[in-house]
Amino acid sequence: MGPPGRAWFDIVVPGLTTPRAIRSDRATGFRRKPSQPAGATPMKMRIEVELDYDAEGVVDVLMQIETAWMVDQTVTEERLDPGRTAHAIRIEGEDSIGSRVWLRPEGRFRCVYSANVEIARPAIDIATLPTDPVWRLPAEAVPYLMASRYCPSDEFQSFVAAEFGDIEAGACIARMADWIAKRYTYSPGASGPWTTALDTFVQRRGICRDFAHVLISLARAKGIPARMVSGYCPEVRPQDFHALAQVWLDGAWHLVDPTGMATPDRLAIIGVGRDAADIAFLTSYGWLTLRQQNVAVHEIA
Repeated sequence: MGPPGRAWFDIVVPGLTTPRAIRSDRATGFRRKPSQPAGATPMKMRIEVELDYDAEGVVDVLMQIETAWMVDQTVTEERLDPGRTAHAIRIEGEDSIGSRVWLRPEGRFRCVYSANVEIARPAIDIATLPTDPVWRLPAEAVPYLMASRYCPSDEFQSFVAAEFGDIEAGACIARMADWIAKRYTYSPGASGPWTTALDTFVQRRGICRDFAHVLISLARAKGIPARMVSGYCPEVRPQDFHALAQVWLDGAWHLVDPTGMATPDRLAIIGVGRDAADIAFLTSYGWLTLRQQNVAVHEIA
């Protein structure tokens, strides 16, 4: 059992090891064990996260740091210790991918998360994929054609028509990602929580979320649905929560990272959404002051 006053989440996938008791809201969570694609050779990774903040009084926190359980990625072992909290309430993530947890710490918020994950997602050459005309898009993809808080795609339509008007489908997305990679500087500290894709487009520098916001905006302006993805990848430097894009091509969602640091076959997805507002790892309703934060991801045998 966990220490008094703490809400503990221990997950052991049935059939792999002896199941433990699942406390708090894990038992009614939205997780499920998926099957892996036939013939896939999984890449295995270890994820370790520590969040340590001072809370000014009682603070409501919405946290999204746990790896999603999906058909092409399997969580084989997982543990979340959210620290001292008045409650731990699990809700479903955007598009039913992953989950979030409502917490209510007071005075100090310290959370520790660890997981072993197997990725069985192929690295497809996105440039070869056809697009779907907008009138044939399914309901799940249509919202991601629209402008959003950080991705004002309507502001990019004239630029996209001039710069990418001669190319379509996956080849266009590949060229857009390459265009960003060649012209933008990865610069931690160059942007803030209010930086939009339009700001980054002008400044030509930023971090992973800024690169992703620009690609998403360009894709939507081209009539290709695009959404933002948060995840873990061992190649990300400096190690942190990573943000990239996912575009709808050939009837499915496909990952694209304009920073070039992550590939689909080496990324553990946390969640998805319209932009950074939907995939934030921590949203607080009250004041939190950072003590320290560590993310470590590495490949394991």
